[in-house]
Amino acid sequence: MTAGGLDPAASGGAPVPDAAPGNFVDRIAPLSWRPYLRLARIDRPIGWWLLLLPCWWSAALASGVAGAGLPSPLVLALFLIGAVAMRGAGCTYNDIVDRDLDKQVERTRGRPIPSGQVTPVQAAIFLVALSLVGLAVLLTFSPFAIVLGMGSLAVVAAYPFMKRITSWPQFVLGLAFSWGGLMGWAGQFGSLEWPAVALYAGAVFWTMGYDTIYAVQDFEDDAIAGIRSTARLFGARTKLAIAILYGLASFCLAVALWGGHAGPVAWIGLTAFVTHLVWQVTKVSLADPSGALRLFRSNRDAGLLLFAGLCLDAALRGA
Repeated sequence: MTAGGLDPAASGGAPVPDAAPGNFVDRIAPLSWRPYLRLARIDRPIGWWLLLLPCWWSAALASGVAGAGLPSPLVLALFLIGAVAMRGAGCTYNDIVDRDLDKQVERTRGRPIPSGQVTPVQAAIFLVALSLVGLAVLLTFSPFAIVLGMGSLAVVAAYPFMKRITSWPQFVLGLAFSWGGLMGWAGQFGSLEWPAVALYAGAVFWTMGYDTIYAVQDFEDDAIAGIRSTARLFGARTKLAIAILYGLASFCLAVALWGGHAGPVAWIGLTAFVTHLVWQVTKVSLADPSGALRLFRSNRDAGLLLFAGLCLDAALRGA
C-alpha cells in the first residue's frame, strides 16, 4: 500500500523515465500486467533488439557460408522469441540483485521492485517462467547449440555483481549480450569456426561501446551510489574510448566477413554500420544524457544495416 492507500501493482505504476515513447505497455496493457511487462523491459524494446542482432548476424553469415540462401525465417523467429524472453529474464534477475542500488539512482528508483509494485518473490517466479520460455526455444536447436547456449548462463549470472567490483561491467555485459554471435553459426553447422568467434568478438566490443554511451545517463548518480562503469572510468576521455571500442568492433566484424568469404553486398552493409558508429561518436557528450539515450537506441538501426547486407549477400550466394 502507498501513502495514498493504493496498491502500486493494482494501479499499474508510473512509466519509467527511459521507456520508449508511446509504447503499448503504458498505453493499452492491462494495469495488473504493467509492472511485470516493465520488469521484462517490454516497454524498452531496444534491449531485446540488441540481444537479437548478433544472433541474426551470425545466422545470416552462416547461411551465406553454407550456400543456403536467406537464413531460415523459422530460425530468425526462434531467435526473436528467445531474445525477448531471455532479455526479460536477465533484466528481472538484474533487478532482483540490484533492488537496493536501484533505489539510489533517479532513473531506476521507479522500477517495479524498488518502487514496491512487485515483490522479490513475485519477480523470482516471473524469472522462472521467462527462463522456461527461453529453454523451450533453445531445445529446438542441435545438441551442440544447446550446450553452447547453456554456457552463457554463468556470464549472465555474474553480470549484476560486476558494477560493484570492477569499472568494466560493460565487458561482462558484452560477453553475455553477444552470445548470439556464436549461436547462429552453431545452429547452422553444429560446430564453431573462427569467423563466428571473430563476429562474437566484434559484437562484444560493439556492446561495450553502446553501453558506455548508455552509462552516460547515470554518470552523476552512479558516482553517488558507488556504481562503477566505463563511462565513469574514462570520464573526459569517454568519446575517445567509445571510438576505440567501435573501431575494434568494426575490425573484428571485418575479419568475420573476410573469413566467411562475404561478397560486396555484405561489405556495403558493414560500411553502413561503421558509418553509423562514427556518427554516434561525433554526437556523444557527457553533458547530454538525453542525447546519450537516443544514440544508444540508434544502435538497433546500425545493427539492422549490417544484417541487411549479410542477408542480401547470403541470398546472392545461394542463388
